[in-house]
Amino acid sequence: MKYISTRGLAPKLNFEGAMLSGLARDGGLYVPEHFPKFTKAEMRKLRGLPYTEVAFAVCSKFTAGSIPAKELKAMILAAYASFDHAAVTPLKQLGANEFLLELFHGPTIAFKDVAMQLLARMMDWSLAKHKRRAVIVGATSGDTGGAAVAAFEKSQNASLFILHPHGRVSDVQRRQMTTVNSPSVHNIAVEGTFDDCQAIVKSLFNDLEFRDGVGLAGVNSINWGRIMAQIVYYFYAGLALGAPDRDVSFCVPSANFGNMFAGLVAKRMGLTVDQFVIATNSNDIIDRTLKTGRYEVTGVHPTSSPSMDIQVSSNFERLVYLANDRNADAVRAAMGSLAQSGAYTLKSSALKAIRAEFTSGAASELEVAATIARVLHETGELVDPHTAVGLYVAAQQKLKSPLITLATAHPAKFPDAVKAASGITPRLPQRLEHLLIAKESFKVLPNSAQVVKEFILANKER
Repeated sequence: MKYISTRGLAPKLNFEGAMLSGLARDGGLYVPEHFPKFTKAEMRKLRGLPYTEVAFAVCSKFTAGSIPAKELKAMILAAYASFDHAAVTPLKQLGANEFLLELFHGPTIAFKDVAMQLLARMMDWSLAKHKRRAVIVGATSGDTGGAAVAAFEKSQNASLFILHPHGRVSDVQRRQMTTVNSPSVHNIAVEGTFDDCQAIVKSLFNDLEFRDGVGLAGVNSINWGRIMAQIVYYFYAGLALGAPDRDVSFCVPSANFGNMFAGLVAKRMGLTVDQFVIATNSNDIIDRTLKTGRYEVTGVHPTSSPSMDIQVSSNFERLVYLANDRNADAVRAAMGSLAQSGAYTLKSSALKAIRAEFTSGAASELEVAATIARVLHETGELVDPHTAVGLYVAAQQKLKSPLITLATAHPAKFPDAVKAASGITPRLPQRLEHLLIAKESFKVLPNSAQVVKEFILANKER
């Protein structure tokens, strides 16, 4: 299995190379040269199996030739042993044809754990095998950072630097990053937005001298290893509801688009999907793009669902690549326009291809709060604001297939917003209650790639 860049100018790599590179050297994102397939007979055999066995069946198709089966299986078992639900990503029925896929049973009670726990083990294994050390840099709008810290805090082969927008994540999200006492973990609060943090990370990767000098690696959803691990729960949920002998649909709270793109890959691999529904908050750039065909940055507005407060959705580039029949020239033109003017227009054929598989909707702050209250009243389930965005948009759909909304975070990660909407203060799991009193450690830096680079160089051996 080889991996190629969406921009077509970087060398082909195997899985290990793509995983350790993160962003391709031409600024693009790695995708498989082709998507492996499951036959219907193979999928039926996966029904009813433990999550870890489904994960091995899916991931082994992408890691063949890079990670031996025995080692991969051991890493998968270790990764999901840290989850507090036997099903790892349990499916819960809310209504006649409505389901919630709970992705928040990992160490940091957010969906990012599902991929990060496995990615950390794969990266550590690869670095140790090649006797290499890496500097891992990531940007977070809230959840990726905590998940990365929890996954890499004991790494013997990497130093981790996580950038978050100062004052723009919830207290729980921040504390999950900043209260971990590990010499290999460094938290940076950037005076700016998540898009600023993400731009700094991309700038560091595009500085090839710096990148090669420190052994830079990435853990954002630009990393194909993250996408691969997320494909698994689409299969796990779809099989539980009758796939491949029955179509299912998914509604996904979307920002950086990695979660949604993983679902599309599951469909390309053979999962019988009727419809994908993209749900955005009032930072609705993806919803606007699907409706108008024009991707245009208009600025970020803080909301009660801060992990979705994004305008530059990195993984949308992967969708643009596929929608243009893997035409890297078209992707380079679009991304060049985005960098120059903050916008690009999709070709009519690409927009038609996207609309054939996706629909979308957006939820305002009032609609998010009302959805939290409604779902609690109707089902007894207390959901976080991001999940509420998904449930609001899901409720607008009229589908015959079962609709699975992804529950991306535990409500206790956003207690103020949940209490304001429901009157109930959600409690953290007991194992995380220490976060509220633990000592924090982080460095506030200006929105400057050069300053962040200097901080990394001064601290990478610590």
